[in-house]
Amino acid sequence: MHLLNLGILAHVDAGKTSLTERLLHTVGVIDEIGSVDAGSTTTDTLALERQRGITIKSAVVSFPLAGVTVNLIDTPGHPDFIAEVERVLGVLDGAVLVVSAVEGVQAQTRVLMRTLRRLRIPTLIFVNKIDRRGANGSAVLDRMTRRLAVPLAPMGRPTALGTRAAGFVPGLAPAALDVLADHDDDLIAAYLDGGVGEARLHAALATQTRRALVHPVYFGSAITGAGVSDLITGIERLLPTADGDPAAPLSATVFKVERGPAGEKVAYARIFSGTLRVRVRVPFGAGAETGGRAEGQEGAGPVEGRGAVRRPEGRVTGLSVFEGGTDVRRDSAAAGRIVKVWGLGGIRIGDALGRPTAVDGHHFAPPTLETVVVPGPGTDRRSLHLALTQLAEQDPLIGVRHDELRGETSVSLYGEVQKEVVQATLAEEYGLDVAFRETTTLCIERPVGTGHAVEFNKKEPNPFLATVGLRVEPAPPGSGVEFRLEVELGSMPYAFFKAVEDTVRETLGQGLHGWQVPDCTVTMTHSGYSPRQSHAHQGFDKSMSSTGYDFRGLTPLVLTEALRRAGTLVHEPLHRFRLEAPADTLGALLPVLARLGAVPETTGALGAACVLQGAVPAARAHELEQRLPGLTRGEGELETAFDQYAPVTRGTIPERPRTDHNPLNRKEYLLNVMRRVGERTI
Repeated sequence: MHLLNLGILAHVDAGKTSLTERLLHTVGVIDEIGSVDAGSTTTDTLALERQRGITIKSAVVSFPLAGVTVNLIDTPGHPDFIAEVERVLGVLDGAVLVVSAVEGVQAQTRVLMRTLRRLRIPTLIFVNKIDRRGANGSAVLDRMTRRLAVPLAPMGRPTALGTRAAGFVPGLAPAALDVLADHDDDLIAAYLDGGVGEARLHAALATQTRRALVHPVYFGSAITGAGVSDLITGIERLLPTADGDPAAPLSATVFKVERGPAGEKVAYARIFSGTLRVRVRVPFGAGAETGGRAEGQEGAGPVEGRGAVRRPEGRVTGLSVFEGGTDVRRDSAAAGRIVKVWGLGGIRIGDALGRPTAVDGHHFAPPTLETVVVPGPGTDRRSLHLALTQLAEQDPLIGVRHDELRGETSVSLYGEVQKEVVQATLAEEYGLDVAFRETTTLCIERPVGTGHAVEFNKKEPNPFLATVGLRVEPAPPGSGVEFRLEVELGSMPYAFFKAVEDTVRETLGQGLHGWQVPDCTVTMTHSGYSPRQSHAHQGFDKSMSSTGYDFRGLTPLVLTEALRRAGTLVHEPLHRFRLEAPADTLGALLPVLARLGAVPETTGALGAACVLQGAVPAARAHELEQRLPGLTRGEGELETAFDQYAPVTRGTIPERPRTDHNPLNRKEYLLNVMRRVGERTI
């Protein structure tokens, strides 16, 4: 059986979910076409999705197509849910990118196309809404050529644009030969020798589409169905089917996790090789090649090396595959399948099942916003923290941060719409009423230089039975935290080394200014301990012998002092921006950009418009978006996307309230740590 895992992607409101409904209806999976406005679509199952008319979670539905089982994955279009799209990209064989014939190429369209090209995912383009007033086929095609900057092959032309009678006349345009010839010298030679037949042209088109060299373009309407049959033909003939050896070792990737009716975890995974079977134990978790979180993200995962945790195993208790518009229970599933898996309690999004595969890591930016979740009347704080932790399991790019001292929990986000999603989910699934404080920007800290500190066992002022020496050095952006040893691994029990490494990673969650320190190398330069001792005829004496507590207690003090000597610099997230506006509005725009800290780096002309490109602090990007219409008579277009973290150079250095025992203040830290030890002893 041939399989095709197909993603539907688009900028918000381009008509992606409506196209999914039309596809399912055309192939006979559903009898009636659902409406986004009425909240009756097949793939938008969450209550908030139906209320808002937007897709929040990816959904899978399958249908047969000329001997091929297509697993159709509808993905969110709103930028706030870009993390959901990211997970899907790694499991696709092909994609359909939906563009509106009215709005044309939008910011998210460009972001998606750049990523699809980088990952070499074969992609068809469907220009939707040709029946809407204002639709313009040639203008949209020209804009796609210019702004997407990819080879396009029009598969026909639209007719009666802007009316209910709008249609699509198939037929390769003459320009397609030029596009295809750029990647096929034999095609040029055949053309010069007397022309190229239609069969040869279509064969070249299929080959180059499957290699992601060319992108066929269809025009149509998801509402009327115009052009949809031609798109289905393109899906069948031009996109590649899944490959993978079912007899090879198991290798699969989890791209979605949800909870079943009984609260059990259900994982969605794409099998790349091998066969997954019920009642068989499989290893899962982050592998050596799966990479960590994106730069600056809360809770960046451990790197490979000394002290890495062995991947857990779990027994698969249930398995289902997608067939005929629903999921069907099976005892096994082979390479190429998308499956739902039960029984793996500790599973997380991004985990590998079986043998880890090389994954490109995060293709999109980390969240750069944060907000405190405020419990409403009758909402228990412990229950709220537990619920938010479970939500973070389903969306690993939403970091949860709990402040025990203030009794507060905060979450990291991409945008304001995510607040509504979190609020609605907590109310509907957990019965918890919450509100939010004002959204703030997430910064990071980076070491400026090299710092070293050491405290010795049984030497003042060290109250712990441990020797720990640490050196902190800066590392390249995005490299993560590396823990190294300059002492012999056999110089003390391995559990003590492990306690130091784990505590180093935890402590780096809050630097000198309270922000995460994501990129540095920490080297253990000194180690020592008091061997296990006991009095005659008595048991183990903790007051004379080192325990893991001593190393966990001392490490934050040593590491913080090393950081203090190295110095850290707070970095804020910067967005790249591209701003297109009438040339005569430039005089009003430039002063506002300057006040917002935006730095134009290039200026160009595009007909009667000017194009500015540069960088703007993420904290001011939303304000720029809000002010743009008034500054440009409503004609300005703005695209922003996370670019990098840069040193804060304006105003007061932002500080983040600490949630630990504050090792920056030795007296306060020791009082807090010793008090907790006393509480456990009583």
